[in-house]
Amino acid sequence: MSITLDALARESGTFLMVAMDQRESLRTMLAQHHDDVDDARMVRFKLAVARELGPYASGFLIDRHYGYGELVGDGLLPPGTGLILAADALDQPPGGIVEETDLDDGVDAAAARQNGVVALKLLIVWRDDARRAQRVDTARRFVELARSNGLLSVLEPVVRGPEGFDREASIVEAAGELGGIGCDLYKCEVPTHGAGEPDEITEWCRRIDAAVPCPWVVLSQGVDPARYPLAVEAACRGGASGMLAGRAVWTATLAADDPTELLRAHSVPRLQELAAIVDAHGRPWREKVAA
Repeated sequence: MSITLDALARESGTFLMVAMDQRESLRTMLAQHHDDVDDARMVRFKLAVARELGPYASGFLIDRHYGYGELVGDGLLPPGTGLILAADALDQPPGGIVEETDLDDGVDAAAARQNGVVALKLLIVWRDDARRAQRVDTARRFVELARSNGLLSVLEPVVRGPEGFDREASIVEAAGELGGIGCDLYKCEVPTHGAGEPDEITEWCRRIDAAVPCPWVVLSQGVDPARYPLAVEAACRGGASGMLAGRAVWTATLAADDPTELLRAHSVPRLQELAAIVDAHGRPWREKVAA
């Protein structure tokens, strides 16, 4: 039986998904609070997030390098939480941002499905430069990889440009170029980094919604965590079906040697707040497909 987006959605048909696929960016964030940020600390943090937030999330995203094997082997996610595996290889200098991406040849999609993975995710850095067509081709190959293995495809473009470039217009342009290549779910940046007025965010999201033929959700990178619930509501009013976010949910727990209690005290209530928002304002994914 083929997998549908119900595997990642709440009963409402909206999405409340947690991202825990950060690699060197997570190491950089942890290093602000800890002297020893070895691989073991990263894995411990990721597994704690999975264990504490997985039961409240409709989907959970992780990379193959840090914690995926343990998460699958120990059965940390409940059956109702769809597992998403990152399929991107990241070109990211220590302490810096992701400069470029490609398909990760180390991802075994067939084995992933046997392990209970329901979707693959690819980060694409969108730039208006000489490699623009090549990145579109990479996205198409990703969609085909997922489809040929009976998995859903989640495409996540992030825009880059020279100083002073029109970020919001570029987000819409990227959505028009990449949203229609056949991915099942489009993961989009929040216009204005969530700093604009709600009506402004909603208006930009209406343009994104008009450009993307498939259901879409917003990420949280670059958004002040305190403003993220407002940003999600504004995006949902503009056509989004929910969220796939990490930093806005668990950043406040990074300083703890064991984040378990902080995850329970801070991140679980934050997810519950966001759940109420996506249920009230998000577009059920089947409505977007039908439209």
